[in-house]
Amino acid sequence: MSHPNAPAAPTTSAARTPAAATATVVSVKPVGLTAPDSRGTDLQVRVSAPAAGGDLPVVVFSHGFGWSMDGYAPLADHWAAHGFVVVQPTHLDSRRLGIPAQDPRTPRIWRHRIEDITSVLDHLDLLEASVPGLAGRVDPSRIAVAGHSWGAQTVSTLLGARVLNADGAPGEDMSDPRVTAGVLLALTGLGDDLTPFAAEHFPFMKPSFDTMTAPALIVAGDRDQSHLSTRGPDWFTDPYTHSPADKSLLTLFGAEHSLGGIAGYEIAETTDENPARVALVQHLTTAFLRKALLGDDAAWKKADAALEAEPAPLGELTSK
Repeated sequence: MSHPNAPAAPTTSAARTPAAATATVVSVKPVGLTAPDSRGTDLQVRVSAPAAGGDLPVVVFSHGFGWSMDGYAPLADHWAAHGFVVVQPTHLDSRRLGIPAQDPRTPRIWRHRIEDITSVLDHLDLLEASVPGLAGRVDPSRIAVAGHSWGAQTVSTLLGARVLNADGAPGEDMSDPRVTAGVLLALTGLGDDLTPFAAEHFPFMKPSFDTMTAPALIVAGDRDQSHLSTRGPDWFTDPYTHSPADKSLLTLFGAEHSLGGIAGYEIAETTDENPARVALVQHLTTAFLRKALLGDDAAWKKADAALEAEPAPLGELTSK
């Protein structure tokens, strides 16, 4: 049964179809970054960028559990084709690394993930030099972070979110002043409603969004029922509800955790494959990034207006 506001099939509306790529993309992988001894293995990174253009803003993307720098092509390729340098690290939980659950690094992987993003920011000059023809074309003063699921939890800390200690007090401030804004896709909510399994095994899933002050676009599916929470899909709207402005929330009708297939089409994790839904995510995230990093308010207002004008919209956008 479909959501009452969701169309039965994709349409050709501009709000639901990908915009034409504006640039040829050059992608280089793997680029290795030396990591601290505690990580145990160097950080492998993929860098994608337009083949031409200057003063390019940067988006650092953190993948969901088990994925790698090779995932999320529907987003990474789209952003790069529309003028952004996209950097994708492979975190320690990636399936391709095969680290077992009993590995001594496992309890700290959530911290290693954050350190991976910080390492990318620390070595942007090296990453820039790794792509033929990219040197001198990157604007390091315009940086956004983005992530899906666990990746969204990872990058939210750089935007100001805090992980609560066992006594409920906010933990370490891991925000980074180099980060201008964020795109948070299927970011999990407050830790008050975790299942017993999640509460026992994932103590880092107890965030406070009170200090997440950086601008962010939060994307949630209204059918995203997590097995880690006793609540329904509204759990994924907590990051918007409990954070200060400047924030926007895109609620996708009929979307589950994959948000239509942002990690890639025809894969096991995509339980709600919908190219039109992915196209909407591409369109609105790109417009948000243009607003946040380039000051292009017109692109954001146009995207917002186009969604609102849809006779059968795929989602709803609210802002504060």
